[in-house]
Amino acid sequence: MIPNLFKLDFKLDYLSGFVSLAGLIFFALVMLYSLRFMKLKARLFEYYSWMTLTVIASVGAALANNLILLLVLWGFLGFTLYMLINIGEKGSDAAAKKTFIIVGGSDCLMLLGIGIVYYLTGTFQMDKIKIDLTASPNLLPLIAYLCLALASFAKAGAMPFHSWIPDSAETAPIPAVAFLPAALDKLLGIYLLARISLNLFEMNQLMNILLMSLGAFTIIAAVMMALIQHNFKRLLGYHAVSQVGYMVLGIGSGHPIGIAGALFHMLNNAVYKSCLFLGAGNVEQQTGTAELDRLGGLSKAMPVTYISMLIASLAISGIPPLNGFVSKWMIYQGVISRLQDTGFGMRAVAGLCLFAAMIGSALTLASFMKLLHATFLGQPANTASGGTPPFGGGRPKEVPWQMWFPVVGLAAICIIFGVFAYQLPLKYLIFPALSTYQRINLSTFPGFWSPGLATTLIIIGLILGLIVFKLSRLKLSFRQDSPFVGGEELALAKNRVSGVEFYNTVKDINILGKIYKLAERKYFDIYELGQRLVFSLTRLLRYLHNGVLPTYLVWCLLGMMAMFFIMSR
Repeated sequence: MIPNLFKLDFKLDYLSGFVSLAGLIFFALVMLYSLRFMKLKARLFEYYSWMTLTVIASVGAALANNLILLLVLWGFLGFTLYMLINIGEKGSDAAAKKTFIIVGGSDCLMLLGIGIVYYLTGTFQMDKIKIDLTASPNLLPLIAYLCLALASFAKAGAMPFHSWIPDSAETAPIPAVAFLPAALDKLLGIYLLARISLNLFEMNQLMNILLMSLGAFTIIAAVMMALIQHNFKRLLGYHAVSQVGYMVLGIGSGHPIGIAGALFHMLNNAVYKSCLFLGAGNVEQQTGTAELDRLGGLSKAMPVTYISMLIASLAISGIPPLNGFVSKWMIYQGVISRLQDTGFGMRAVAGLCLFAAMIGSALTLASFMKLLHATFLGQPANTASGGTPPFGGGRPKEVPWQMWFPVVGLAAICIIFGVFAYQLPLKYLIFPALSTYQRINLSTFPGFWSPGLATTLIIIGLILGLIVFKLSRLKLSFRQDSPFVGGEELALAKNRVSGVEFYNTVKDINILGKIYKLAERKYFDIYELGQRLVFSLTRLLRYLHNGVLPTYLVWCLLGMMAMFFIMSR
């Protein structure tokens, strides 16, 4: 009956519960940060109102057990995202419009998918839906799954619906970016993908291969774009896209450990990506810029921010024993399990995806070496140039505690969730969330990782390295000389190595250079491609409707002839 189609039906289970809890925790940290960061900003009432409405709607979307209710809340979250991005600096209105069109357009696909699901099952209640993609030769179940999956891709920022994230990261208020594209949108997007893949649909091998391929492509393509960025926030935006690829890859593997790794990586990414964006806000607050070539030497002025961002950078790069390594390790194990598949196609795809995921981690570490060197190490930009400092003549210093406490707290979580991964997040959050799908225990790991032993060995290595460093300083005399190359002394003020140019040479590689040029011309941006198509059609219509009366009479005559021809048949 029509009155029963829409119900305020909420259901709390382990998966929706931990997504809601994580969203509330990130909201609290970002609000504490905003109290100081947004203090002198305009439109504060709008900012706090939309942030509050966003977290309320996100909890409702995670708990929704009715597809129509989910759709309504999902669409409202797209509107609040638009409003929050629009509060930002110059250019934010264009980024907000782009975000609204991409995310809002995907809502139409979501509506289509929900309609097909209702046609196939006769219900909108999510706990009563189970569609087997392997049994039916009908294309409708596949179309329904793809429509819902694409909606989750747009929300999480997976390719090809990714381009709104770097643009919004560059122009939107930093706390809003840390809360939405970096954390909440990832949680909700991957939550929806996990929900439909584990509960609403029974996956087939074709869909697994498709998810794994899209995940691997997102990892490599986004991290290659991150390598060449010169803007702090835009670089982090592309990494927010790249990390989604690991989550999609893990869910696509179809193995319980890979899926658990994807959900754990979803949580880990929200932690270290929020830490990095909030740290970027600290840097921008003190220096007045996010351009890497105007930064440098901030490690002594902002040691708390530097150490926190160093930890988060190592975590996102998958360095043990931090949380990013554990979740990536689990995803790798899930993909490796598909190498034992009987089908050659699955084995080939799994091998390529595993290679792409591991290369992606290496490139992630390389790009964060560039970011850390350009921002915190090396020679300060104002010292090198001898000109006016980018922060207006004052010396940068550590931010107030309201701004460094969330960053330090998130960096600490990166360590805790890595060292005590099995004792805390996996045991109490991730494995219970998958209990309705398949029971998981540590014996199902193809390769077991012992974070306690690894952490002990790493600490021992660091202590030994510190001892060697201290002993090396006990020499009685040092010779100190000016830096030189080829016998000629270097003038540091004119030969500053900022780190921004570290990987510019990748553009000189023939194939990559052409791809980068196409990317600069927005040929891989679904929004720009759609815009060009629409404008081409409007130009054609403007040409046909030129305001000349004889032209309109000709079109009327041709129309009448076409009608007579059709009616005479």
